[in-house]
Amino acid sequence: MSKFQVNAPRRALSALAALLLAGSAHAAPTIKIGTVVWAGYGPFYVADQLDLYKKSGFKVQLQVFNDPALVTSSVTSGAIDGGMITYDQAISAVARGSTMKVVMPIDYSNGGDAVVSTSDITSVAQLKGMKVAYNPLSPSDFLISYALSTVKLGVQDIDPVAMPPESVTAAMASGGVKVGVTYEPSVSEIVKMEGGKKFHVLYSSKDAPGLITDVLTFNADYIAKHPAEVKAVIQGYVDGLAYMKAHPDEAAKMIGKALGIPAEEVAGQLSGVYNPTLEEFGDVFGKSDKTTSLFVSGKVISDILKAKGEIETVPATEDTMDASISAGMLKK
Repeated sequence: MSKFQVNAPRRALSALAALLLAGSAHAAPTIKIGTVVWAGYGPFYVADQLDLYKKSGFKVQLQVFNDPALVTSSVTSGAIDGGMITYDQAISAVARGSTMKVVMPIDYSNGGDAVVSTSDITSVAQLKGMKVAYNPLSPSDFLISYALSTVKLGVQDIDPVAMPPESVTAAMASGGVKVGVTYEPSVSEIVKMEGGKKFHVLYSSKDAPGLITDVLTFNADYIAKHPAEVKAVIQGYVDGLAYMKAHPDEAAKMIGKALGIPAEEVAGQLSGVYNPTLEEFGDVFGKSDKTTSLFVSGKVISDILKAKGEIETVPATEDTMDASISAGMLKK
């Protein structure tokens, strides 16, 4: 144990034990949040390393998973309290009976995902009848489907070539396909090939902000029984984001540590994502015709999941979210 116990009389030991027990009895409650390694979760990494949750009286423990699907199942089963996942995962979980609710948006792709093509293709409309390489039932699928819808086309109007996003670069380099959908750093790698003249970004998530969104989720019963804990986690994000804006260099070191990359590479990864402020949460939870609204992105995602047999019924968007706690924070 501690050095104080080496020659201490029994009475002193008993007193010390009592103090330790009292301290543990008043230890800050721990909130377990499942996550994966991702630049968009930067505000939470900063909050974790600076222990910004302390003022709320809680301890937040980030549990890193290698498989994003395990985060969703662990939240649903109650193995962890909350999870950071993509919105399509939340929709799938709710469609299968989970009571999981989105309590806040964390980040959305802001150019980090893109449709890349040879330079002679200058409009999405030109993709009709062409081979397009992308990973089905992924953010790439959602992005190409939405891009096609803007010119009154659908995936039935193209020739999909299924492949992992990391394979798109090689497929385009070899000339196997002229169009592919992938994400960073593959997007930049493709655009830079052959002196940067052969390929370009035809359409990106910057053209449809919010379509590919990461969200924080908790089960409905947890939210009802532990609103203070949920509020503490959201507040940690808010404070972490504020620190990132006020101290970008220091924050980059913390985020780099979490991502396992040099601090100087953090800015490049963050450039492809956007972390909304608390004041912007309303744009995500509110009904509108903007892609930042879950009502818009949810329909795109749900239609794809249902059409491909991933879900049998499309859950109501209202059933996938609970904005009450973040809305309450704005009123104070």
